[in-house]
Amino acid sequence: MAYYIPQLKLCGKILGINAIEVYPLPSLQSLHTFSLPSNAEKIIKVTDPNQLTDIDYSIPFVVIGEGSNTLFLDDFVGQVIQIANIGIGISEDEHMYHIKAAAGENWHQLVCYTLNKGIAGFENLALIPGLCGAAPVQNIGAYGVELSDFLVSVEGFDIITGQFNTLTAEQCQLSYRDSIFKHALKQRFIITAIHLAVRKNWQPNCHYGPLQHLQEPTAQQIYDLVVQTRQTKLPDPKQVANAGSFFKNPFITAEHFVRLKTQFPDLVAFPAVDKQVKVAAGWLIDRAGLKGEKIAGIEVNPQQALVLLNHGGSGGQDVLKMIERIQHEVHTLFDIKLQHEVRLIGSQGEIIIEVNHENSTR
Repeated sequence: MAYYIPQLKLCGKILGINAIEVYPLPSLQSLHTFSLPSNAEKIIKVTDPNQLTDIDYSIPFVVIGEGSNTLFLDDFVGQVIQIANIGIGISEDEHMYHIKAAAGENWHQLVCYTLNKGIAGFENLALIPGLCGAAPVQNIGAYGVELSDFLVSVEGFDIITGQFNTLTAEQCQLSYRDSIFKHALKQRFIITAIHLAVRKNWQPNCHYGPLQHLQEPTAQQIYDLVVQTRQTKLPDPKQVANAGSFFKNPFITAEHFVRLKTQFPDLVAFPAVDKQVKVAAGWLIDRAGLKGEKIAGIEVNPQQALVLLNHGGSGGQDVLKMIERIQHEVHTLFDIKLQHEVRLIGSQGEIIIEVNHENSTR
């Protein structure tokens, strides 16, 4: 069991003997969409990548964008680096459109911008929250399309060498909701821009969910249905605080799938690579009877069990209890270990919560 001791929420400077000017630490509550009350010692807003060369990285730090996939469980003892540089450039050749987007650009706005320019390809990824710089880290994806289908390279700052560098898509090692930025380059490489390429001979991708019912759709029609579907399933963080899809869709073996399908004929799953099957995490949580479950002000969304809602009046411990309860129930019923997709930040840095056969561990 891990215990969290709230950090002192005031700091100050010595003015003279027995005199201290006290002032509050900067709040993080508005910088992550789950909106738990939390603070940091310092917040650095980066609007120009060159600012990254002046930061003291010996001080503990966390890099964020819009905070749509990051949840601060407690006051963070260190500095928060918020990426906010903007700019979009488009060029083309005979077969491809080439797009460069600054890391601080909103991903959905990029989808809208390119579509309005007559560039189709990103429409399946509409309304995914977050910034362009976070897209490769997570290898964002939806409705049969992933960022890896388009990524050419990323630009960024290497903290160890103190130099700006460009990585090819292959070097980024993108896989399902994963990349090198979560492993070897974690806390080392800060993305400042992404380069994408889209083929001009566009073909619709309508193999998943409600898109399967479309007949010879345009990119705009796919975009409209994706937006409509996501707005129905995923609550607006401006209305109810949340971090979007909270858990990854797990992969299981074909044998495991056959066993579960026999017991649960309505199991929602899709074929994956290497004879694996991808199971819908939302269905697992729903089928475990957890939809609408509450711990303090934290609730499993009654409309979409993959989303956790923050109704207020709760803290990081309530979120941890909810995650552990969901992981335990799903593992007990389906023998599947759910992994949280949302990045959890404690007072000392990132926290990973996993379930084992007995209980949860951190």
